Amino acid sequence: MASLLMKEYWDAPEGTECHRKAYVTTKMGAAVGLVASAYHLVFVPPESTAEAVLRAGKFTFSMAAVGAIFGITSCISAQVREKPDDPLNYFFGGCAAGLTLGVRMHNYTSGAAACVYMGAAAALLKAGKMEGWKLANGPQV
Repeated sequence: MASLLMKEYWDAPEGTECHRKAYVTTKMGAAVGLVASAYHLVFVPPESTAEAVLRAGKFTFSMAAVGAIFGITSCISAQVREKPDDPLNYFFGGCAAGLTLGVRMHNYTSGAAACVYMGAAAALLKAGKMEGWKLANGPQV
């Protein structure tokens, strides 16, 4: 599923179809939030069904918002800067997503740290995509 979402994201050229890219990153974020909420509910059991639904919604919708912010920011940055294939656009998107997490946690120090780390990770992801980096080689026949 993740490979299908990534393929869907990379299909559109950078700086175009911002609504489509934001939709895909929102789906990715929601999927991550859903998995995180499932783990959280298993390891910290809720006292009632209502509490379980609220916690699951909190994780899922927060991560969906983070994904949406990333997609919108990186795409608009590419349009405004008129440099579609620049890893700095992804840094801006990751930084905005990290700041969103900080606001959600009401901890601006964590938000600033998440801004730097998520921005750097996103910029490295884009640089690796552009330069053809491989994390692991496939089977050699």
